[in-house]
Amino acid sequence: MPRFLVALTISSLQGFEELLSSTNVLNRKLEEVLGMTKEYDTIAALWHRFYQLMSGPEPGDTTTEEQAPGLPGTGGHVVSVKQNREM
Repeated sequence: MPRFLVALTISSLQGFEELLSSTNVLNRKLEEVLGMTKEYDTIAALWHRFYQLMSGPEPGDTTTEEQAPGLPGTGGHVVSVKQNREM
């Protein structure tokens, strides 16, 4: 095999190795980004749920009265606030 073909083959193999390495790095970065967006969705849903709980029940909503109370720390516990209207 002529010397220039050997050099060309080696150069091509090194180029493919570099391409493969760069592709692996890119894939890892994309997986990180996708993982972060999933975390942000979860965090956004958590804050949205917190906002809903803090804003109180909507008028005419009887779902909280129909549900059995949950245990604190499990996410099913509902704190009710009674207001004294006698002043």
